[in-house]
Amino acid sequence: MKFLCLGYLNAEAMDATDKEEITAIMQQCTPHLEEFYNSGQVIIDAGLAPESTSLKRANGKVRVMDGPFIETKEMIGSAFLIEAQDMEEAIRIASLHPTVQVEAGEQFGWRIEIRPIQYFKGED
Repeated sequence: MKFLCLGYLNAEAMDATDKEEITAIMQQCTPHLEEFYNSGQVIIDAGLAPESTSLKRANGKVRVMDGPFIETKEMIGSAFLIEAQDMEEAIRIASLHPTVQVEAGEQFGWRIEIRPIQYFKGED
């Protein structure tokens, strides 16, 4: 079974932090990422840029809207896809990710949402 995991953050808090401090915190992520990848259950891991565009069908036409459209300070900063037998195993795998392993992430609201995928078409 595949699970989509979304990594959230408080962009305002991160933007207000000194660049050198952010660099030092991100360096703490490396050993956790290695353990995460070495699990053998990571299909894809991607960091996301803050820019986004949304598509919406309205009145018979596709509308393009600039985003992101969030009503909180929280935004999606990463997404990863993992393979697990069930939600319990997905939680175990996702908990290896630096988002929840690096202590400094607490001050930036780092968190992970885990969602089972009901349909997946990939390379076979």
